[in-house]
Amino acid sequence: MSGRCDVAIIGAGPYGLSLAAHLRAAGIDFRIFGKPLGTWRDHMPIDMLLKSDGFASNLSAPFEQSTLKAWCGEHGVAYANQGLPVSLETFLAYGSDFQKRYVPEAESVMVENVEQAGADFELTLANGEKVTAGYVVAAAGISCFPYTPATLSRLPSHLLSHSYDHCTVDSFRGKDVVVVGAGASAIDLAALLYDGGASVRIVARAPFIEYNSIPDPDAETLLYRIRRPASGIGRGWRSFFCANAPLLFYRLPESLRMRGVASHMHPAAGWFMREKIEGRIETLLDRTIGDAGARKRGVLLTTIRGNGKREELVCDHVIAATGYRPDTRRMSYLGPALRSAIASPRHTPVVSDYFETPVEGLFVTGPAVIDSFGPLMRFMVGAEFVAPRLSGYLRRKLGAQTKNCAA
Repeated sequence: MSGRCDVAIIGAGPYGLSLAAHLRAAGIDFRIFGKPLGTWRDHMPIDMLLKSDGFASNLSAPFEQSTLKAWCGEHGVAYANQGLPVSLETFLAYGSDFQKRYVPEAESVMVENVEQAGADFELTLANGEKVTAGYVVAAAGISCFPYTPATLSRLPSHLLSHSYDHCTVDSFRGKDVVVVGAGASAIDLAALLYDGGASVRIVARAPFIEYNSIPDPDAETLLYRIRRPASGIGRGWRSFFCANAPLLFYRLPESLRMRGVASHMHPAAGWFMREKIEGRIETLLDRTIGDAGARKRGVLLTTIRGNGKREELVCDHVIAATGYRPDTRRMSYLGPALRSAIASPRHTPVVSDYFETPVEGLFVTGPAVIDSFGPLMRFMVGAEFVAPRLSGYLRRKLGAQTKNCAA
């Protein structure tokens, strides 16, 4: 089989679905590939609560009724802009309805390869179909980018996994598991393991586990809001700038952009997780992993404390909850020539302020372009900036082509 479309979207997560909803509303010919919200369904702890507030947990479409708040109102689900955590179950139900309403043509098939074909691109799908597209948007989220430190990556796969691999933990009941990391993924997964009957320890280089502040409506004075304005990615003027001025962030010198990204990449868990960890799960903090080796009965970890003292831990399995690092070399669905052509010296995608790479017609959005547009791209709320901007740009590009063809 073969076909052609004007725009092909790779990835059906928040960025892909949001862009598709805007393209559909504009009457643009597109196809979107990937399991809708597949990462959220298959790779997040089943009892997870989102860190993002309700107002920052929307998918984007040019319709008032497309928000999470509107959906909750329609379905009698409790909702608050701030202070009431959004459950994964609620978000997935909302996301499913969003997709059916605004992107019914989503195709749950993966793209295996993309190559240039003259002025167009040829996509090879997992079902063998070939698709030609004038424009390609890579919106594949974090699925390519789980990061495991080199000291752990030497372990065999039956002793080591990444937090991305687990939405359920039934197989770890009665096992001794070490979770490496102190961010939301580590904390959420450790709590799920504990509740599922595993013996859990958290090992992290952080000196303490940071939890977001508990929302306090009584503290929301005018002075407080001026000093610490709220944004979709956190409180404070730096977060407010990153969330509301991504185009200005894009134009900052590289050194300032990297500082801005680093300042928002520190690990932190949701405020509602504190009671699930403290007093229940052993935390071994201010420790790095010096070595990891397989033993007959599991894993031997050598940890190094901040004072240089070495300690050994034995466990049945290690889960690296060590985050994600964008890397064009791991975007395997793009052909080697395309990966090479769009890579910066840091192996992150080079993009214009309209998300276009040095390969004309190939765009990259979402967490992969955090170095360019800042920490906003780390969160789903970033789709509310990307989708209307990129859809408008593609509409203008396609309109210009139509006029040229008519002439």
